[in-house]
Amino acid sequence: MLTIYFSGTGNSKYVAELFAHKMDSACHSIEESVDFSALFAAHDVIALCYPVYASRPPKIMRDFVSSNADALKGKRLVIFCTQMIFSGDGARSLLDSLPKKHVNVIYAEHFSMPNNINNVAITPLIGQKSIEKKIRKLESKMSKVCANIESGKVKRRGFNPISRLLGLPQALFLRPLERLANKTISISKDCTKCGVCVAICPTKNLIFDNGKVTPTQKCTVCYRCINKCPKMAMNIIRRGKIKRQYKGVK
Repeated sequence: MLTIYFSGTGNSKYVAELFAHKMDSACHSIEESVDFSALFAAHDVIALCYPVYASRPPKIMRDFVSSNADALKGKRLVIFCTQMIFSGDGARSLLDSLPKKHVNVIYAEHFSMPNNINNVAITPLIGQKSIEKKIRKLESKMSKVCANIESGKVKRRGFNPISRLLGLPQALFLRPLERLANKTISISKDCTKCGVCVAICPTKNLIFDNGKVTPTQKCTVCYRCINKCPKMAMNIIRRGKIKRQYKGVK
């Protein structure tokens, strides 16, 4: 088994590494410079883990799966989604980036994780005790998931018609949100040009241009730069300075 993940601010990485540890699986981020075609060829079961935004994978994950479609053909997939509240068909929607009947999904599950969206009032960040409570539930759930997979039990969360129906309205919102994000990235005067955001951006959306940090219309809405900026100078979709940052699962 091979585990592959994309993680914006750490939630999906935690889930992927926990699963890989329990299942004795190799584990890689899609941002690593490795030969993924060779990795896929060497493994029969591929676990893919990613966050869902409006019931859909982020663009960087959609592009990764599409670009590796040939290598994934015929593979058995385990799909894990991390979500804030409810994502409808977030696990199933990954298959939209592949031809029909291209893979065999043997297990799919959604995991509730702490919110990392730090600039929207209706989705406030939670405290450390609440994060720890979520993680305890996650670890208990993951133990059951691993036992199910080892016993051959098939479960595909998000694949039923009701989940697809509930996910559709959210999905219709995602593409406009991605376009809006690329138009509204703001960098305040507090920016010290330290280069942290440029270095950690997974899509290389942020670059130095004439001594200034400049977006290049490739944002995948992962909130990594916003949560990692030492001066809290980054924002997206909304204007103004953020007040708190999500530091990830400790």
